[in-house]
Amino acid sequence: MPDTSPQSAIETLRADFRARLSAASTDRDLKILDDEFLSRKSGSVTALLKQITAVPADQRREFGALVNTLKTDIETALTEARAALTASRPPAGAVDVTLPGREITIGRIHPLMRVRQQVEDIFMRMGYEILEGPEVEDDYHNFEALNMPPDHPARDMQDTLYLAAPIVGGTWGAHRRAIPDAQVRAATLLRTHTSAMQIRYMKTTPPPVRILVPGRVYRRDNLDLSHTPMFQQCEGLVVGEGITLADLKGTFEAMLQQLFGDVKVRLRPSFFPYTEPSAEVDISCQSCGGTGCGTCKHTGWLEILGSGMVHPAVFEAVGYDPEKVTGFAFGIGMERVAMLKYGVDDIRLFYENDLRFLEQFPL
Repeated sequence: MPDTSPQSAIETLRADFRARLSAASTDRDLKILDDEFLSRKSGSVTALLKQITAVPADQRREFGALVNTLKTDIETALTEARAALTASRPPAGAVDVTLPGREITIGRIHPLMRVRQQVEDIFMRMGYEILEGPEVEDDYHNFEALNMPPDHPARDMQDTLYLAAPIVGGTWGAHRRAIPDAQVRAATLLRTHTSAMQIRYMKTTPPPVRILVPGRVYRRDNLDLSHTPMFQQCEGLVVGEGITLADLKGTFEAMLQQLFGDVKVRLRPSFFPYTEPSAEVDISCQSCGGTGCGTCKHTGWLEILGSGMVHPAVFEAVGYDPEKVTGFAFGIGMERVAMLKYGVDDIRLFYENDLRFLEQFPL
């Protein structure tokens, strides 16, 4: 027959507790054991103590001592288990060296900066000097010295952003003192092109000249698929003896083929106030190979930049002798190049900083 003595019940409860304790691995498991065995209302040990009146009188003392010993043993075992769990936990903020390493996100060069670097590298290999100029300009360098006096119709093409009050003095003031007052408008503006830096350079440097001026420019344009009030340009200038339109075309053929691959280049007559003759430069459409498609509006050609031979009036404004030197100038938009190079059809994507868009470009 099974042993039903009080002592047997105590040992059975002790064995049950040890088995349950060996399987406990969390603080929650230990809390459940504590409640199940030591709870004052429903604990197993408490239930044994309540049975003491059913034990024969001569055995009560011994039974009570055994139950109290069991209770103490359970409390001690739970305390030791909690301490062991606490000791096994890593300290706050510790690094688990057994975990696999986290992949480091590598930054990417913005597509506009990538294109700018490519253009600069191409022209540096051709011997050009890379310059940067002020984004806040005066009217003389931005317009008048480039053959655009106050009443010139070409100003309508610029739609300029003027500052509320002119900035005078310093280097700009020094330039103005050498110019008749009738030719100077007291205005300060956000530059509409980087050609203003070409004027500053030529006023202090004799020919020959071979420079590239990249930077941000500003115009009063509405933001849409192909326009933005702030965009980036690279404008170049070459001045020397015997510079011809053939040099201009050869330069662009070399540059555009390095930038876009095997493309054809053509020049179309155009108008710019600071060049004469002036030409728009087109490249053959890469989407259709020049046969005509929706990208090139079925012409087979894509406009890429404006250029021309420097107007003699510009040379006169900076003190060069137009009878001795000639030159060519050009301006190319970085957004335009990036849109054609990467097949982007919305200029706004370059400025929205959407990682889903930017992560599509190579590292």
